[in-house]
Parts: sequence; structure tokens; C-alpha cells
Amino acid sequence: MGEARQMKRASRIVFSVFSAIALVYLVYFLPLPMYIFKPGTAEVLEPMVHVKQPAAEDKGQFMLTTVRVADATLFGYLMTFVQPYQELRMKQDLLRKNETEQEYTQRQEVVMLSSQANAIQAAYNKLKVPYKINTDGIVIQQVYPDVPAHAVLQAGDYIVKVGDMPVTTLEELQGYFKSKKAGDTVSVSYKRKGVTATKDIQLGVLPNDDGSKPTEGQPQRAGLGIVPAEVQSIKAESEDKQVTIQAGDIGGPSAGLMFSLEIYNRLVPEDITKGYKIAGTGEINPKGQVGVIGGIQHKIVAADKAGAEIFFAPKDAQLQGQSIPNYSDAVKRAEEIHTKMKVVPVGTMDDALNYLAGLTPKS
Repeated sequence: MGEARQMKRASRIVFSVFSAIALVYLVYFLPLPMYIFKPGTAEVLEPMVHVKQPAAEDKGQFMLTTVRVADATLFGYLMTFVQPYQELRMKQDLLRKNETEQEYTQRQEVVMLSSQANAIQAAYNKLKVPYKINTDGIVIQQVYPDVPAHAVLQAGDYIVKVGDMPVTTLEELQGYFKSKKAGDTVSVSYKRKGVTATKDIQLGVLPNDDGSKPTEGQPQRAGLGIVPAEVQSIKAESEDKQVTIQAGDIGGPSAGLMFSLEIYNRLVPEDITKGYKIAGTGEINPKGQVGVIGGIQHKIVAADKAGAEIFFAPKDAQLQGQSIPNYSDAVKRAEEIHTKMKVVPVGTMDDALNYLAGLTPKS
């Protein structure tokens, strides 16, 4: 009987230990199908932007702002109800159809590269710096799950050659597959982390433009089943005006405006910061037009923590009859945290430059 009681007691202890481990896992580690958005950081741009032309000493700073995105656990989910300035969003609202989280991250990296190219062009166009656009290659953002290429290619791979034809543009890649049909096998050379490999890949049937599968009677298009993107670089005609950007692992399009202001400041003799710490956000196109972004309320908090005195926020916009707030959300959050930081609405790069031109330099 004594041995039976000891065995029963030991079993209860083991069960309790495993139950505790399972509970800890469920609460702290099991990911939920949502992300938690919270204030990120405000990063000084000067170390990220490289210009061959010697730069004058700047007394102020331009800063990009980020949003921190974390996988939600049950603990994290519950904490959003007691911790301020956190936002829950379903993952399915951010991911494209059949897109994995790794592919989403790769897409954000590609968008950042495009944003940098746009920022350089915006600054060059404002300063009338002659330049040309080079296409540096084709990178994969997504591979459809139901095609043979899914077993070979992955997001982040660069397509180097199809068949015997080197490809650097989307037009070349798409043109190659026009004469192909599903089931054909094509030799594909691709580069992954600096290493080039070549594999024979069978072509699949591409989905319709809306993502649906072609039905009987519909024309079928053959291809690898990837979402490709061109990677471009901007080359100034004058070597001393050449700009390059190294932003590390920061992704997304929203640093465009602040990159363009930092580049402009490095290429003009005067210091347009006038001694102020200036943060901000916003997409930018080569014409210098600023577009709305997401998560601006979190970026306001990040900029305030970094001691920014001025924050450039994209003007509220109308898209397909729907209002998209940016400046108004930024002002609301600035009031909530009682910051002394001045929130300035901008619709163009010129709006930001004109505001800076009217500032009194700090002594």
C-alpha cells in the first residue's frame, strides 16, 4: 500500500509539473494569429546615408521613426489592455493571399529598397542633379504554394537566368515565358545569400489577376508561380553627388520623406536642420509627393522618447472616397502624451523644406 501511495504521489507531481510547463507555454509562448504594434525607435539618419561629397557639420538631426511589431501571445494580448499605446491587428489583414510571414518580411525589405530609390530621386530632382536609373536584378517576394517552384525557390532569391537567357528586368522575365506552357521544364539560375545555383523547374499554371485559379475554358498562363520585383539603383552623373543608403534591417516604405531630407541636407552647403532634432515619416515618390503610412500614432511616441522637437506627418488623404488619417492621428496621440514636439503636416517635400526655411536657427 505504501508503495502504491508513493507511486500515486509521484504521478501527481509529474502531472503537475507537465501541466505547469504546458500552461507556461500556452500563456507566454504559443503565438496567436495576430500582431502587436507598439512604439519602436527614432533612428538618426546621418550614419545610414553615404555621400562622396564632403558634408558640412550639422548641428541638428533628421530621424526616421519605426513601429515595433511582435507576435501576440496570450500574455501579450492581455497586456495590451493595461499597457498604453499598443495595437492588435490580425495577421491575415497584413498578409497577402498565401503569403507566409517570411515572405511578408521580404516584401517589406523590397519596399524599403524602392523607397530609398524614390527618396534619392526626389532629392536629385529638387536639386537638379542629373542621374540615371539602373535595374540591378529581380528578387522574389513570394512563391505560390501549389507550384513546382515552391520546392526550389524562396523569397529573397534573385533570378539570374532562365534557360540560356540572363534576365535583369521584369519585361525580360515575362517575355521569356510567353511561349511556354504548363508542364514545360526550364533551367533557372538563382542567387541566394551570394551563392548561385541552377535547377530544372517545371512550370505551373498561374492564377488569375484576382488570385483565383483559372476555370475550364479560361486562357492559362504558364510560369514559375512567383511574385517578382525589380531592384533599382540610382546613379548620379557626377561621382561626388553619388548617394547610397544602408538602413540595416529596417523595412517598409515610410522612411522615404526623411531619407530625402537627409540627402538634400548633405548635398547643399547650409544646414537645413538649423540645430533642431527633426523626426517624421511618410512615403515619397520621385516627384517629391508625400504619401500616408500606417502606425503613425506609435511613431509619435517613439519620436517624443528620442527628444525630437519637430515631427513631419503626412497630411490626411482621401483614397477611393475613404479618409485615411495621418496628421490628425499624429496630433491626437501628441496631445495624449503631452509632448512639446511640434507636429507639422506635409504633402510634399517642398512643404517640409519651406517649413525648415522659416525656422529661426537655434543658438
